[in-house]
Amino acid sequence: MVVTQENVAVNGSRSFSPQEIADALRDRIRTGDLRAGDRLPTQADLAEEFGVERGAVRQALRVLQEAGLLTNVSKGSPPRIAEPAPVPDRPQPTMVGLAPRLTEAFSEPNVHIDVVCHTAETLMVAIGEPLRQIHEGRLSPRSIHVRILVPSREIALAFPVPVDGRDDDSVHKRWLAMRNAQGQVLQHNLQALKATHGMEVKVTFRALPFTPPVKLYLLNGEEALLGYYLLARREEEYGTQTLDMYDALGSQSLLFSFQQQAGQRDAAFVEQSQLWFDALWETITTDLTLS
Repeated sequence: MVVTQENVAVNGSRSFSPQEIADALRDRIRTGDLRAGDRLPTQADLAEEFGVERGAVRQALRVLQEAGLLTNVSKGSPPRIAEPAPVPDRPQPTMVGLAPRLTEAFSEPNVHIDVVCHTAETLMVAIGEPLRQIHEGRLSPRSIHVRILVPSREIALAFPVPVDGRDDDSVHKRWLAMRNAQGQVLQHNLQALKATHGMEVKVTFRALPFTPPVKLYLLNGEEALLGYYLLARREEEYGTQTLDMYDALGSQSLLFSFQQQAGQRDAAFVEQSQLWFDALWETITTDLTLS
């Protein structure tokens, strides 16, 4: 199917930048106005619609091509909308599956990431890939808002805990040091985009009054990734001690993906997960400064 330009032009009285043209077309793809397999209007039609020269249109198309949203971009016929990036049929370990989903989320002009986790270790590592692509100029979101819920330092954690059940706070101190250090690195790496790329960035932590048994990543309100924390006995050196504890290896948790576009059941899961997160954020959680 060939898609014609809209009846009402969006250019008004000013010209649009290549990034603004790309964002407008990206929004049409996201909302379904442009579907996989559809052809874009010609460069001439797009140039007239947005009130720009064809060179600006070509730059916008390159942005969308690099984001994997267009195919057959050439000087010939108009490009087609690409098929959505496939989500693996089988769940993958968090450290494997999270980075590509975050990268896809960061292709949107306004990025919203909500996370429930035990520490920010996996998120800190996985977000390195979209950050790398931003620094390379392959991704260029306008704004990035990240909200993270982690357990409060004031509660008795369900895990990690000493195997022998002793009232020893070394295990808790180790967890708290990890929670704070990883969160600070994540926050620093994202906030640095303000200075290097002029992006609007906001990273906020709040403290949960309980130990979450699962990890949850909500990406732009369009996808929910859920993983169960599986406990195991492990030993780790901490200072002069060897800690024998029950703990979770979050990076090995399998992530189950639910997407708004995958049917009613998946859409309901995404919506209810977002409502659950928002309710926690606005009610029983408390302000958290990592220190």
